[in-house]
Amino acid sequence: MAAAPARCGGGGLSLCLISAGVVKTLSLAAFTLVWTHSVERIDWQEDWRITPQGLELVQARVKGSGAGMEPPPEARLVDGWFQWQPRRAPMPEVALANSGAAGEWRLCHDGKCRALSDIFGHPIGVNVTVMRGCEP
Repeated sequence: MAAAPARCGGGGLSLCLISAGVVKTLSLAAFTLVWTHSVERIDWQEDWRITPQGLELVQARVKGSGAGMEPPPEARLVDGWFQWQPRRAPMPEVALANSGAAGEWRLCHDGKCRALSDIFGHPIGVNVTVMRGCEP
């Protein structure tokens, strides 16, 4: 049985981001998480959907390979990106660590991407950010 989404308010599911004790709620049902690998300097993207069971990873894409970034055997090269559909159960939450060596995590929705620091309105630095589905 999956854990119930965190309550940040009422009505529908949204994305809650928690970092250094601050909670930001974004009214969206799906988003793309984007980052640059700190060693290889290669872009990575993941498409996520918020469900009552948790955060569901729908598709992953990587622009290249190396240093622990090998695409799985089922990945297909499409428009310069290796892409695949990970097979994993929805997760109640996802922790995003930041080494500070390769820029920030970026969250994209409706064709617009924003760094986590922009979403929170202050620098995140190396603080961990937790993502989870919540009620707005």
